[in-house]
Amino acid sequence: MLTVSELSKAAQTTADTIRHYTRIGLLTPLRDPSNDYRLFSDTDIKRVKFILRAKGLGFTLSDIKIIFKHSNDGQSPCPAVRDIIRQRIDENRSRLAELNALQQRMDKALDKWKSMPDGEPNGEAICHLIESIV
Repeated sequence: MLTVSELSKAAQTTADTIRHYTRIGLLTPLRDPSNDYRLFSDTDIKRVKFILRAKGLGFTLSDIKIIFKHSNDGQSPCPAVRDIIRQRIDENRSRLAELNALQQRMDKALDKWKSMPDGEPNGEAICHLIESIV
């Protein structure tokens, strides 16, 4: 059995991460009756590594809970995994489109501002650079 610190080292993450995963129910350690320390098994090392791998693919901790539930219920989590990642891909594409549009607005503004003089606040304008953008 492993303590929080030992599990964090074995899974190459922080003790705070292990504690957080425990608080939200992704890990369910036993308790040492003599000192009430949380005790984890070798299976928990695999679970933490799985969580970290899934997060690296863009899955949220809520998504991972769903995946674990399917697995714990004896059902293949693979259909849910495919559905979730499709949703994340769609969300990423939307975010990328928004970021590209923002980048274009920023580039256009900076281009316009290169030829504009600095201004002083005059009671009506705060920053004429920003206020010049329509």
